[in-house]
Amino acid sequence: MNISIVLPTYNERGNIVDLIDAIETEVAPLMQSVQIVVVDDNSPDGTADAVRQRATKPGSNIELYVRTGARGLASAIKYGIRQCRGDVVVVMDTDFNHSPKMIPQMVEFLKYYDLVIGSRFVMGGGMEEEWRYKLSFLYNLLVRVIIRTQIQDNLSGFFAMRRDKLMALDLDRIFRGYGEYFIRLLYLAWRKNYRMLEVPVFYVLRRHGKSKSRFFHMLRDYTLCVLELRTARWARPSR
Repeated sequence: MNISIVLPTYNERGNIVDLIDAIETEVAPLMQSVQIVVVDDNSPDGTADAVRQRATKPGSNIELYVRTGARGLASAIKYGIRQCRGDVVVVMDTDFNHSPKMIPQMVEFLKYYDLVIGSRFVMGGGMEEEWRYKLSFLYNLLVRVIIRTQIQDNLSGFFAMRRDKLMALDLDRIFRGYGEYFIRLLYLAWRKNYRMLEVPVFYVLRRHGKSKSRFFHMLRDYTLCVLELRTARWARPSR
């Protein structure tokens, strides 16, 4: 199976090379071909330079795209997806919240499902930061109540998906803003009756750098996204 892995970066010089090494260690021996797509929003810390140097290592298939105009997590992921050539697309964070060890299992399940989600809120999942875990759990409960789906982790951002199924969705409508894109992705996949599976993942603390997440901005934007899905005509369930 050929897979493409999208890694959006901004100021991740301290993590990105170690992450690529870990991905190749866990994934490359099991797959026919692994394409690693790094989309960097012109990081001032030299993230792109670190990736360029790592890409010279023999046997690696790393493609680096540096964006100097558009910025933002969701649009970076969309840009990366459009560069993918694999049968399967994997999207993950670059701060080691998402473990590369989970990728082979998630890809294997795509033999039976269209979309596999790394979930903190199914049995075996969790987070090292207990307070964030509790807040995220409560917010996900609210999301499920409002949009009436049974997905446990709507905020994960760690997923593997069959490329044909992903490209059949409206990427421009989904990939806007920051992490709220993931709520839209799951909701629209659910509307299309995609077969979805959540597998347990455990979030550890980032190794290097600072998180780009801003709690109150995220809370506002995620809530507006959920309300839009609940009320907008284009987002109404077709079933």
